[in-house]
Amino acid sequence: MTVRRHPSRPRAAVLVLHGGRATSERPARPWQLAALRMDPVVRAVTTALPHQDVLVAQVRYRLRGWNGERADPAQDTLRALDGLAELAGRVPTVLLGHSMGGRAALHAAGHPLVHGVVALAPWWPPGEPVEQTADRHVVVLHGERDRVTSPTESAAGVRRARDKAALAGMAVIADGDHAMLRRHRFWHDTTGAVVAHLLDPSGALDPLPEACYGTGTFPVL
Repeated sequence: MTVRRHPSRPRAAVLVLHGGRATSERPARPWQLAALRMDPVVRAVTTALPHQDVLVAQVRYRLRGWNGERADPAQDTLRALDGLAELAGRVPTVLLGHSMGGRAALHAAGHPLVHGVVALAPWWPPGEPVEQTADRHVVVLHGERDRVTSPTESAAGVRRARDKAALAGMAVIADGDHAMLRRHRFWHDTTGAVVAHLLDPSGALDPLPEACYGTGTFPVL
């Protein structure tokens, strides 16, 4: 875990998870593109935080790949959450993951620290477990033009999580791609506002329309 912002007495935390590959035994490095892509997202989230006493950290994966049933990034995330508890105490934490990092965040949602998950263009295959999302806030943002991970599978995952009592919603980003480069400012600003709302629902307005949490088709923004 790499701490990006460490207040003296944190009352909440955001843990950021970058993307990776389906299979790879190569070491993950902070200068790889998937990790660097999260830098402007971290800056946007940090700017949008509702309070100055929110810790912001990033998970350091051991390996670049998910690697089948091993689910290496999910295990790394759980270890990072344990380390966060030792560092900051039992503070409510939002997991913010992109692509494979979204999958890892969803897998780790059952950890006692986790209050919510924000998954950006997540890799959320059919049949993934969702029991661990019960009583958690889960928000998915997925690009309309994503050709790497599936908005349709994300929508199905959100609905399955709702069946397990998750407080789940989703929005589709018009013209959005997997790397979040098209309309990048909208991606960044919306992500920051969603994280701020999950951390302080009464003080930070939800930027997403109510239809994102409805039973119909998820809206395109």
